[in-house]
Amino acid sequence: MKPSKILLAKPRGFCAGVDRAIEVVDLALSLYPGPVYVRKQIVHNKHVIDSFVAKGVVFVEEVDEIPDAAVAIFSAHGVSPEVRAQAARKRLTVIDATCPLVTKVHLEAIRFAREGRSIILVGHKGHEEVIGTMGEVPAGAQLVGTVEEAEKVEVADPDRVAVVTQTTLGVDDANVIIDALRRRFPSLVTPSSDDICYATQNRQTAIKALAQRADLVLVVGSDNSSNSKRLKEVAESFGARAYLIDDASEIDPSWLEGVQCVALTAGASAPEHLVQQALDYFKAMGVTEVEEVEAIEEQITFAPPPELARALAERTSRTS
Repeated sequence: MKPSKILLAKPRGFCAGVDRAIEVVDLALSLYPGPVYVRKQIVHNKHVIDSFVAKGVVFVEEVDEIPDAAVAIFSAHGVSPEVRAQAARKRLTVIDATCPLVTKVHLEAIRFAREGRSIILVGHKGHEEVIGTMGEVPAGAQLVGTVEEAEKVEVADPDRVAVVTQTTLGVDDANVIIDALRRRFPSLVTPSSDDICYATQNRQTAIKALAQRADLVLVVGSDNSSNSKRLKEVAESFGARAYLIDDASEIDPSWLEGVQCVALTAGASAPEHLVQQALDYFKAMGVTEVEEVEAIEEQITFAPPPELARALAERTSRTS
């Protein structure tokens, strides 16, 4: 038996922060004589990175790998003040592609530190976003990644504790950890609005609905994409078999045995053409029934960084 129906999650794929980050690199390539350097991966997707490498973008792990006075882009995941200081010492032309929602978390952490609170950051150790946020308050933040860690974390004053979270976590997972912290610290201060980004929440909401209707869930996204991995986990928590794939070439035909309905979604850093490629894979098998299921409508956009906006304005004035 082969699949007979595909459920397409909506929203899926690129979020406003990723759209902005990719636009930043494209604009930098058009505005500056190369090479353009990017610290870390601009977004966590193999295909996006490969496409920029083909255009001449040079990806590096750290600022010290970038020549003095070169053009450097910070990735969507944000950086610590120390990285900014290193860039200033090297006289780099810096373009900051940090997602505005990550910047919001940084500002919250700084505010809580100024208020003299112990800060607990809910997130995954080693993730670039977490490293950047921790760097904003190096003397006052502790990382918690599980309920068990939440039960053990010690603070200077239990009545003066605040929490911030990595934006790409699973919504339900983060809430369970925050609930555990709140039980231990009843006066826990949380941000005025959720730190989990709207796109992460919306994609998880969409796949929750589809996972209950599908025999199999395929999530298009790279293995180092936190929000893509969370989508797979959310689907599994709602009873579906789920796999994370970079593209259609990774679909294993054995997964489809006995499967009638497949749900298809994509992480926030995965391009739509990879979703369509996966869809074409199933259409080539004879699947004709495709239903797009919209859980929530997204209309959020972010303006380009001010440094790029200025460079664009200068180019326009020169050519007019």
